[in-house]
Amino acid sequence: MRYEFAPDLQEIAEEISKLLFPYIVVERVKCFRGFGSTSKRTIARCHALGKLMQKAIGIKAFYALEFLSERFDKLSKENQIKTIIHELMHIPKTFGGGFKHHDFVTDKNVNLHYKTYLAKKEERKKNANWFKV
Repeated sequence: MRYEFAPDLQEIAEEISKLLFPYIVVERVKCFRGFGSTSKRTIARCHALGKLMQKAIGIKAFYALEFLSERFDKLSKENQIKTIIHELMHIPKTFGGGFKHHDFVTDKNVNLHYKTYLAKKEERKKNANWFKV
């Protein structure tokens, strides 16, 4: 496996976090593209530094979002956004190094968050245009 920081995905993840998940400390979440995975169906993964390791090295929680380039980059823009939302949803409100599992991070919840994201993004755009008048 090879990993590269993904500034384009980082920007989108930060925008989504600010609009949908304000508890996420965007400075402590980094997005990477992974290349060369042998997994069959995985598109993306959320990695965390567990509490014991946080204590051992004296840092706060940190999350890495990994997007497997061979699959993720072929998705439509809509499905890429939904995948980013899905991975961000794994981060709990406590932002302590744990995970929310797939009993919460479901397609239904991702789709609801996606609709909310589009509405908030549109509202923000309208407000920005109002100031330009």
